[in-house]
Amino acid sequence: MNILSAVNITKTFGDKILFDDISFTVNEKQRIGLIGVNGTGKSTLLKLLAGLETADRGKLVHANHFRVEYLPQNPEFDPNSTVLEQVFHGDTPLMKTLRDYELALAELELDPASEKKQARLFTAQSRMDEQGAWEASTLAKTVLMKLGISEFDKPVGLLSGGQRKRVAMARVLIQPADLLILDEPTNHIDNETAIWLEEFLGKWRGALLLVTHDRYFLERVTNRMLELDRGKIYSYEGNYEAFLEKKAERMESEAASEDKRQNLMRRELAWLRRGAKARTTKQKARVQRAEELRDHKVDGSAEKLDMALAGSRLGKKVMELEDVTKAFPGGKTLLSGFSYIVMPKDRLGIIGPNGSGKSTLLNMLAGRIQPDSGTIETGQTVKLAYYTQENVEMDEKMRVIEYIKEAAELIRTSDGETISASQMLERFMFSPTLQWSPIGKLSGGERRRLYLLRTLMGEPNVLLLDEPTNDLDIQTLTILEDYLDHFPGAVITVSHDRYFLDRTVTHLFAFDGNGRIEPYIGNYSDYLEEKQEQEEAEQARKELVRQASGNSNAGKAAPANSAATSGSANTNRPKKLTFKEQKEWDEIEGTIASLEDKAASLKQQIEAAGSDFDRVRDLYEQEQQTTADLEAAMERWTYLSELVEEIERNKL
Repeated sequence: MNILSAVNITKTFGDKILFDDISFTVNEKQRIGLIGVNGTGKSTLLKLLAGLETADRGKLVHANHFRVEYLPQNPEFDPNSTVLEQVFHGDTPLMKTLRDYELALAELELDPASEKKQARLFTAQSRMDEQGAWEASTLAKTVLMKLGISEFDKPVGLLSGGQRKRVAMARVLIQPADLLILDEPTNHIDNETAIWLEEFLGKWRGALLLVTHDRYFLERVTNRMLELDRGKIYSYEGNYEAFLEKKAERMESEAASEDKRQNLMRRELAWLRRGAKARTTKQKARVQRAEELRDHKVDGSAEKLDMALAGSRLGKKVMELEDVTKAFPGGKTLLSGFSYIVMPKDRLGIIGPNGSGKSTLLNMLAGRIQPDSGTIETGQTVKLAYYTQENVEMDEKMRVIEYIKEAAELIRTSDGETISASQMLERFMFSPTLQWSPIGKLSGGERRRLYLLRTLMGEPNVLLLDEPTNDLDIQTLTILEDYLDHFPGAVITVSHDRYFLDRTVTHLFAFDGNGRIEPYIGNYSDYLEEKQEQEEAEQARKELVRQASGNSNAGKAAPANSAATSGSANTNRPKKLTFKEQKEWDEIEGTIASLEDKAASLKQQIEAAGSDFDRVRDLYEQEQQTTADLEAAMERWTYLSELVEEIERNKL
């Protein structure tokens, strides 16, 4: 069933036409991936569908009570609000009830003896019961923890940009919606979180429309693709693999049609030039037909990025790291005694949880920060280029051509040719008109492409790439991957993009978040497969231990309500809670609160432990166990709350 129709939408940005009379529909439960070169208007189209932009012409058609949830690339927050206040943001009665409950709970914790605040919490709890809001509260906290956010009362202003993006993601994921719109949801999340998000979206009940550069994500989540190309939109049924096949067929068909048009025009012009005899009316018709063929608007092939830039000779010595240690000031250890010799042809990928020290290692290799101890020696022939996560050097008022000329007026290509800055910009898909635009008017993806050109044009022989896939379109990434295939020097990449890692690296460094780095020979998919096998083997070992323990107690009678107490499904549920379940139900919210406090306390102790590696390791293990206990308690609370609700319904 159709839930949204875009009808004859036209949108311009200055002199540039983003959408030229485009139409498409979104149906129930469709999983749509939107792709296109940076600057074609993907984010603008998402904002338009979310009601945050208006079209120059055309309209959107949907039901009166149609609800959209939208995750922008750069969400905005009130910096003084807490994580939970932002997650429960919204004007629905459910969100208001959740906010009131969390506020009442926080106020009572500050003044437990206040009868007024106790009464307010009781009222808030009653509303939670009436609206069945406990499940939504548990879901929100579970999603936040899966996204790596565990400090629910922390002000948003104290979070990093990546953490704020994940809070915004949690907010849209818990809201009921007919259409969920996500703009680059895989930016700022690690690989494990991306896999969890794939599974979560696989269970999403509404329709989904997303923009992402993560090709594995597109492959596994989508069942339809929309492509923006030169102001037009093209629809393909199927996932990313099907899109590649069907687009190739479309391009072949368009090329054949253009060849046919050219042949017809040549024949018509030859007829007219010969002055072939015919009645006047027929001759006029031939002239008109030739003119129509000549004036027929042809889109032509899309621009292609040309990344054929020269590099410099690299000697045998690249970089040598010996016993490198680095810790946050007064905080946890990021690297501890790390040693490695970078070879001239190395293709290294660095992976690990957010905040584990990946970017810190690149900054030390680039000489931007120094290790606490140990040494990093760089070879004399090394010419380093560092592509950072943020375009820190860009002056938004500067024109595109000025930004490139500031680095060099002439640029040498890989085939030895010398070209101008303007010609190089055209190869990077910046038209002559766009070259004179201020950088501030470029889209986020266009800025990243411009910054990539500036990074590569210095003829480097060692590349440091920090999250290079963020905000770059798939076409640019494909050409960058090909460029790296032929790059003559060493490449060290921090990335969460699984496809990009599989294409470009042969050796991984896996950060564990506690100062240890696990080396691995192979690509990311190989690493994941081996890690999963290890986890399965560990689970099997634990199961054998459990069974052995169970056999030793075989003579003991099993509890009458073992299924209910274990939390497993039971089709013959009792009419009331057992004594043990009732006691657990009365205490479980206090248990959850206690575990949350313990997790927060452990985090503070880790930060205060400084460079005491052994203490940090022990505290980190305690924190991991506490987090696991907290998740288990929340799952148990969900089960018991469902059981209580069912018992209450049976009483009616």
